[in-house]
Amino acid sequence: TEVGGELLQVEAVLVPGRGRVTVTGKLGDVMQESVQAANAYVRSRANSFGIKPVMFEKRDIHVHVPEGAIPKDGPSAGITIATSITSALLKIPVYRDLAMTGEITLRGRILPIGGLKEKISAARRHQIKTVLSPRDNEKDIKEIPARILKAVDLVPVDHMDEVLKKALVVDDPEDL
Repeated sequence: TEVGGELLQVEAVLVPGRGRVTVTGKLGDVMQESVQAANAYVRSRANSFGIKPVMFEKRDIHVHVPEGAIPKDGPSAGITIATSITSALLKIPVYRDLAMTGEITLRGRILPIGGLKEKISAARRHQIKTVLSPRDNEKDIKEIPARILKAVDLVPVDHMDEVLKKALVVDDPEDL
């Protein structure tokens, strides 16, 4: 935003259903596509995560991005949405002091985003300790003031598998 970026919470829940994905929260077309890509990635990796395919046939996934009437659009929430969906399916929470930004491909590769400085500044304002961001954005780190970088652990990631290992609260991330 013009005041330096904002944090968006992303929620996902499972409800009895027939495998539909519902998206709410005043999202634009780009973020709607991010939800579809994130869901496709999670479904493609379901077996390796220990999620039985029948789960997708008997449950609907509802993804919600609160914040009322504030319109949200842009290609930088895919990893957050995929993490939220995976968390709901596995019933494993996400670390509370973690933020993330990045778009994903259907195969889980993480794409660069715009506005890294503003996003990291927003994380710092909200006392976030760790931010996962696309490795391809490492060139943008020089734009971020040193005082902000001291307060936030910026972790570059290339693939969604890395994100899940860092984001989900599990005893041994390598078991994912």
